[in-house]
Amino acid sequence: MFPLDSTWNISFAGCGFLGIYHIGVASCLQEQCPFLVHNARHIYGASAGALTATALVSGACLGEAGANIIDVAKDARKRFLGPMHPSFNLVKIMRNMLYKTLPPDAHHRATGRLGISLTRVTDGENVLVSHFNSKEELVQACVCSAYIPVYCGLIPPTLQGVRYVDGGISDNLPQYELKNTITVSPFSGESDICPRDRSTNMHELRFTNTSIQFTLTNLYRVSKALFPPEPQVMKAMCKQGYKDALHFLKKNGLLNPRGPHRPLIADGEEDDSKSNIEDHIFEHLPPRLHKALVEACKERYSLGQSLSNLLPVRMATAMMLPYTFPLESALSMTVRLLEWLPDVHEDVGWIREQVVKVLQCAVSRATKTVSNHVSANCYYQLELRHCQSLPAQLNPARLLPSWASGGSSSVLDVISRLDQYQRQLLPGSFCVNLDLHGALYTRGTPGPGRCPEAGEGTVGSY
Repeated sequence: MFPLDSTWNISFAGCGFLGIYHIGVASCLQEQCPFLVHNARHIYGASAGALTATALVSGACLGEAGANIIDVAKDARKRFLGPMHPSFNLVKIMRNMLYKTLPPDAHHRATGRLGISLTRVTDGENVLVSHFNSKEELVQACVCSAYIPVYCGLIPPTLQGVRYVDGGISDNLPQYELKNTITVSPFSGESDICPRDRSTNMHELRFTNTSIQFTLTNLYRVSKALFPPEPQVMKAMCKQGYKDALHFLKKNGLLNPRGPHRPLIADGEEDDSKSNIEDHIFEHLPPRLHKALVEACKERYSLGQSLSNLLPVRMATAMMLPYTFPLESALSMTVRLLEWLPDVHEDVGWIREQVVKVLQCAVSRATKTVSNHVSANCYYQLELRHCQSLPAQLNPARLLPSWASGGSSSVLDVISRLDQYQRQLLPGSFCVNLDLHGALYTRGTPGPGRCPEAGEGTVGSY
């Protein structure tokens, strides 16, 4: 049972074009259990989840929001390379869609209750924005939260003078660790409301706090997050979200089906009755959502579209693609440059700062690497010279008998060898003071047996 005696939150995960799943979940919560939405302390969202959270908090029409997502997906599918086509400006489309869908006082309703996950460009840290001074600022926060680098552009947007990118990069499921947080994700995993795939695979992937189970269906969902599927598939995803949310409400005892009381039934018929109740509710989707999805999925054919779908026309279009694609790209880039002119000074300054920072970081790392390399080489050379200058430790007591008893060497050779080894002994070792001159030649002068390096004591004499 879900604890209603304490506060709770709702968190929507980032998922790209799979955000249509969130529309189904939000519609079910709003239709079947409205107090769960109205009494929620905070409603969080990242990337596409932030768009649904904003619509849910501000009281926007969820049917219109779902229809807009399908329209954007249809527009992207018409182009070569889909959303990556230069003429497809996702940021502009998203901003216009938010301005059209959100009510004028959306920022007042969202302040203090809505939490949008953002990723700060300077340090990559996650930021939760919950205060908005105007509708424009709320829309800009949503744009920043859904801005995927390279996919949406190269220059990140700004919010209150700070540049942010997709919030899913740093935290794709905001505040999931809080107690009584209802997590929503279109990927099968450990979220509270998510698809339940029939798979025996227990492995999962944790992508910035989002649980994604290793299944083939999840692999398909991930592939369609940035490259949208067909409209009918997106409509089915929306219905799947509605059904999964309904299952969550039923599991936690939050679903109160409308209608007259039924008579008592046997235990064997209880499961069938519950499934019939669920199917009865599921068949009656919110009328505005159902109508909007049906209208969005309809293909509006005109004479030009009918001609373009003919096989000869499609073959000719494919053959002319190497010539038409560069022309379309150049035209789209020109339009974007003209739209960029008001912000060119600020963006160029930011680019210059980033280039300087990158160069400084590269120079500092290169200097540090070179200094470490030179220091290591110097230390190695010093150690090598020291090792080469120091002979191995020798024991004169073992060497002397073999030389003295050897009959092939003369006395002078023995004396010269002993003097040579005395000079090569390590510092601090015992010095051998052998006065062989005095023992063998009575007229010789006894030499002082001092080692020039140690200079302490006398071992013995012959």
